[in-house]
Amino acid sequence: MKIISVLVLACFVLSLAPASLVVAGSSEEDAMKARHKREEIDLETKDTLARLFKESPVAKELFDKAYGYAVFDNLKVSFMVSGGVGSGVAVEKRSEKRTYMNMGTGGIGLGLGGKKYQVVFLFEAEKPFREFVDKGWAADASAGAVVGKQSVNVQARFVNGIAVYQLAGGGIMVQADIAGAKFWKNDKLNGTAGEAAK
Repeated sequence: MKIISVLVLACFVLSLAPASLVVAGSSEEDAMKARHKREEIDLETKDTLARLFKESPVAKELFDKAYGYAVFDNLKVSFMVSGGVGSGVAVEKRSEKRTYMNMGTGGIGLGLGGKKYQVVFLFEAEKPFREFVDKGWAADASAGAVVGKQSVNVQARFVNGIAVYQLAGGGIMVQADIAGAKFWKNDKLNGTAGEAAK
């Protein structure tokens, strides 16, 4: 009787093993994907900032004064209506703590096609940075655009504690045209590993 009980228990344990391995494998795979995505975002952020500083020394001056910054990469597609999705990271400069975030856009579009661009936020102080990260942010219709290198060089100050730049193929836009855009935390990328990433 004891032998039969042991055999039944062994069969039961063995039947559970593959399922637990699948769960563990899936968890490890998700963690690997999240790590890869964070690395991809960090590399894109580095490249975007390098381009911004090269094209606008004034932006570099504001960056040096800033409490923190956030950089997003977005793809916007138009077909009667327009929408876009993107991802990015907000960084507190002193601690280098990173919070990975999402970006979404929507609106009415008359054209057909897609546009890839980057958005850079510079935050003058802790309060606007924390509000952006913790509460998210939605750009209203007043988020207008001023285009051209002359305008970029004139933009030497923060407006309401924030300076915003949009980088596309044609150059930089100051106080970028991001009306209808929303920004919020990416829960999948912000586990313990995400917050610890530097």
